[in-house]
Amino acid sequence: MGFGNPTCQLHAKLPFLLPSLLPFFLLLLLNHFHVTAVTNIHLAIILKPLTFQEAPSFRNGDACNRERIHIAMTLDSNYLRGTMGAILSILQHSTCPENVEFHFLWARFEPEIFYTIKSTFPYLKFKIYRFESSRVRGKISKSIRQALDQPLNYARIYLSDIIPGNVKRVLYLDSDLVVVDDIAKLWEVDLGGKVVAAPEYCHANFTRYFTDMFWADPELPRAFLGRKPCYFNTGVMVVDVEKWREGRYTQKVEEWMRVQKKKRIYHLGSLPPFLLVLAGEIKGVDHRWNQHGLGGDNIEGKCRSLHPGPVSLLHWSGKGKPWLRLDSRNPCTVDHLWAPYDLYRPTSHFYEG
Repeated sequence: MGFGNPTCQLHAKLPFLLPSLLPFFLLLLLNHFHVTAVTNIHLAIILKPLTFQEAPSFRNGDACNRERIHIAMTLDSNYLRGTMGAILSILQHSTCPENVEFHFLWARFEPEIFYTIKSTFPYLKFKIYRFESSRVRGKISKSIRQALDQPLNYARIYLSDIIPGNVKRVLYLDSDLVVVDDIAKLWEVDLGGKVVAAPEYCHANFTRYFTDMFWADPELPRAFLGRKPCYFNTGVMVVDVEKWREGRYTQKVEEWMRVQKKKRIYHLGSLPPFLLVLAGEIKGVDHRWNQHGLGGDNIEGKCRSLHPGPVSLLHWSGKGKPWLRLDSRNPCTVDHLWAPYDLYRPTSHFYEG
């Protein structure tokens, strides 16, 4: 096995080791998995010890079957604190937490992230896959916020190529959210023959997701002919992986990314090409499953309040992230809803390998 191949998997079956044995653990990890893609790692580096407290174990109820719930997320050291909170929230509110299996996509080999996940959630079922940033090199256009331009932000487009073939359905989730309901309810949604299911927001001004140049073009808006396109957020999606492959949706999204490189037809990263391909063609899901926009807008990240109605998933999409605002001691009111899932425990000590 190796991290350099997108289809290779890192199974979370290594034993838990004490923080003081971290350098030895890394050495064993590298030797055991033959990490050929990372040949220049220098082990005599200063590594941060475990900074997240261990989460409690969560067990299935008596009524649970063995059906797996496959959840895909990206792994980025800048968002790791959010990822850990999301995992905890999913397990804590799940009726059958042992049935949940995570599929993590990372852009570069970071053994300390693997160690952190394994030590924080010792019983977690997860696999890690390498997303090759070269797949989107030359296809990404500058957007209104730098975070949206990172290659890993586009990894969701390539899920069908990375996830194992035996996985027929996957639930993609962003790292800046928490789930406050049983995730199985979202997982089990009837896609009705559609390739994607997600909450739709047809009251939103759909035209603002594209530039005047797009709407003025005599041909480009024809992409929506025969459809009633509505905005949907790509941070929470149930995806029929088989239909995605069969319909060549990755290639369809990439085609619009190429158009964007020639003509400035939108300002936001990976969302608009998804809308161009799928808006008006997805299975709508109850809005309770994506209470999005809690991070504020993409420029200033001002505070926003909850939308009316029941809530099953809270999503801090937008510029502001709850862990940063809490640390700055200037949080928004909604950030206190994220705080109970924060496992981060800062420390000023370091271990030297």
